[in-house]
Amino acid sequence: MYAISLGDDGAELRPLEPWHAEELLAHMERGREFIGRHIALPDAVKDLPSARAFLQAYADKRAADEGYLYGIWLTGKLVGGLLFRIFDTAQQSCEAGCWLEPAAAGRGLVTRGARIIIDWAVEERGMYRVEWIASPANEPSLNVARRLGMTQEGVLRESYLYRGVRSDMEVWSVLAPEWRAARAGHDR
Repeated sequence: MYAISLGDDGAELRPLEPWHAEELLAHMERGREFIGRHIALPDAVKDLPSARAFLQAYADKRAADEGYLYGIWLTGKLVGGLLFRIFDTAQQSCEAGCWLEPAAAGRGLVTRGARIIIDWAVEERGMYRVEWIASPANEPSLNVARRLGMTQEGVLRESYLYRGVRSDMEVWSVLAPEWRAARAGHDR
């Protein structure tokens, strides 16, 4: 197993795998209400069997090269995650996403971790387009897209049915040439 440091604060990015089910469930219990404001993950991970099933689904996606799941650990405790919900190598397009529990919010963990996984997707895997889709009400997620240098492309009107309510979703993206140019500017 590997861990990639996210900085001097003890934060790490690691694969989130089926054997982490108990840890994922404990994390979800700490952040269920906060995380569930905008995404359905807390509804999918409600007990140990559903936590295992969620993690196994991503292990299967990883094996098929169709999706990836990473945990964010802060001083040894799982506090959030990043993922490629969609990873389409034929189209060279993927969709990244994230979540955090409240204690980890506002530390830049998602932005730091997203830079690592997007670098990997673009440079190692040849992805040309990376999307980020979030509710207009999810300002922290939209701010991550902005910090990553993504461009807002539009709004999918009432496209997300969550807990009986239809919500708009903003689509943001960055293309490989844009990503490389922005990264080159940061490396100077």
